[in-house]
Amino acid sequence: MIWQIVFGVLVPFVGTALGACCVLLLKGELDRRLQRSMAGFAAGVMVAASVWSLLIPAIGASAGMGRLSFLPAAVGYSVGFLFLLVLDFVIPQPEEWTADAQKPGGGMRKIRMMVLAVTLHNIPEGMAVGVAFAAVLVEKNPAMASAALALSVGIAVQNFPEGAIVSMPLASAGEKKGKALLWGIFSGAVELLGALVMLAASVWLAPAMPWFLSFAAGAMFYVVVEELIPEMEDGVRNKIGAVSFAAGFLVMMILDVLLG
Repeated sequence: MIWQIVFGVLVPFVGTALGACCVLLLKGELDRRLQRSMAGFAAGVMVAASVWSLLIPAIGASAGMGRLSFLPAAVGYSVGFLFLLVLDFVIPQPEEWTADAQKPGGGMRKIRMMVLAVTLHNIPEGMAVGVAFAAVLVEKNPAMASAALALSVGIAVQNFPEGAIVSMPLASAGEKKGKALLWGIFSGAVELLGALVMLAASVWLAPAMPWFLSFAAGAMFYVVVEELIPEMEDGVRNKIGAVSFAAGFLVMMILDVLLG
């Protein structure tokens, strides 16, 4: 189980790093159809994992509250969703800084601000993965480990284009490819850090685990609604995103039954 947890917390970071490596292989942007497919698949996985891996266990862990067993899940979910909503108002959007950094004379300040924006947006995702695996440590439930791993894989799929969003525009703006690659990898490192912090705090989180599980679910739903669904639609009428979403949801459902 320990190796599952180690692998699980590393997966999202690896997804970002692999996306950043696109700067070494591609000259232009990632194919839009590929991006829509990845966004749709990740959205389907994350919706299914948030329900089965986070919300349902949170409600089950609160069964002692009787008819109010929904309360920790409802409150935690709302706080997690609102937390990312507020964060989006406070932190500049990565897309804005990416476009700005591509302009002539963007300078190192704008490049660093773009990386900072992407990095700060990655922190809650790392915390969500850490919470999911912290629950595995607390409950010592192998079924929860497989569900948490599915959640981390979904986030990794979403992180792949994010790594490319950082590294490729920087190279286009005149940054050396090696340095652009390092910036892309760095933007995903905070997810690993956030996950490790939540894992380290798992002993203290145990009494409030239902609240934290549902907080992670709310954060994940916000990512799906605000980032992945618009990405899979991409302003055009297409079926790629919808089919990929259904496929991701189906894969997660099958994994939950087979591994649970």
